[in-house]
Amino acid sequence: MMRCVDRSLLLRACHFCGLILLIGCGSMTAPSPSKESNSPPATTVRVAAAADLKFAFPDLIAAFQREHPHVQIEANFGSSGSFFAQLSNQAPFDLFLSADMAYPRKLIEQGQAEANSEFQYAVGHVGIWVRNESMLAPDKQGVEVLNDPTVQKIALANPKHAPYGRAAEAALKSLNIYDAVKDRLVFGENVAQAAQFAESGAAEVGLIAQSLAVSSALRDKGRFWPFPDDSYPKLEQGGIVLTWAHDRAACEQFRQFLLSEQGREVLRRYGLE
Repeated sequence: MMRCVDRSLLLRACHFCGLILLIGCGSMTAPSPSKESNSPPATTVRVAAAADLKFAFPDLIAAFQREHPHVQIEANFGSSGSFFAQLSNQAPFDLFLSADMAYPRKLIEQGQAEANSEFQYAVGHVGIWVRNESMLAPDKQGVEVLNDPTVQKIALANPKHAPYGRAAEAALKSLNIYDAVKDRLVFGENVAQAAQFAESGAAEVGLIAQSLAVSSALRDKGRFWPFPDDSYPKLEQGGIVLTWAHDRAACEQFRQFLLSEQGREVLRRYGLE
C-alpha cells in the first residue's frame, strides 16, 4: 500500500539547502533590466515550470537576458499535474513548461493554448540518489540497493500528478522490485520535494530527476544512479504558450531561446537532452 508523506517527514526536511524552496511558497524572478531611452519597454513572462527545472532556470534566465534584457522572466515551480489543474482554470501564467507532453496537449484540447504553440524542449532522466555518508552503493548494486534492510523510506514525487513520480514508479515495476518496496514509498508534492526528503535524511533514498542530482545543491552531497532508459516511458518534456499570455512576442522569444543551441546547451548541463 502506498502511503503519503507524514508531518514528521516534512519537519525533518526543513533544513534542506536554501537553494530549494517548498514549491508554491514563492517564485524566481530575474533582475530588472537597466532602463535605456532607446530600449524596448520592459515586459514580464510568467512561467509555470516543472520542478525538475528549478536549478537550470537561473542559468537559462541569465543566458536569455543577455540577448533580451528588456524581458523579465518570473518562474514558479511545481508538479506538472498541479499546474495543469490551475491552468485549466486560467491561472495567471503566460508559458507552461511541463515535465511531459501530455499536460500541454490536454490544455490545447481544452482550448487553453494554440496547437502551433506546442514545443518539446528536453528529455529527462530519473534515478536513485543517496547521500554521500550513506553506505548504500547504487552505482554497484543498481536497483537492488532498494532491498537493503537499512532502507526504510524511499522518496519520490507523487505519481498522481508528477511525471517524474510516474516514471520512477514505472521503473520500479519494470525492474521487478515494486512489490518489494511499495510499502516504503513516501511521496513529495513534486520531484524537488522528494529530493528534499532524501537530502535531509527524512528518507534514505530519493528517486529523483537527474537535473536535480547534478545541480550545485546536490551534486557534492550525494551519488546518483540513473534507471535504464528502457525501464520507464520516455520523459519528453514540452511546453505551450497560453491563449491569455499578455505578451506573446516575449513568450515566443523565450520559447525560441529554449529551442536554440544556446538554450539546449544550458539544459544539457543539467542532464536534460
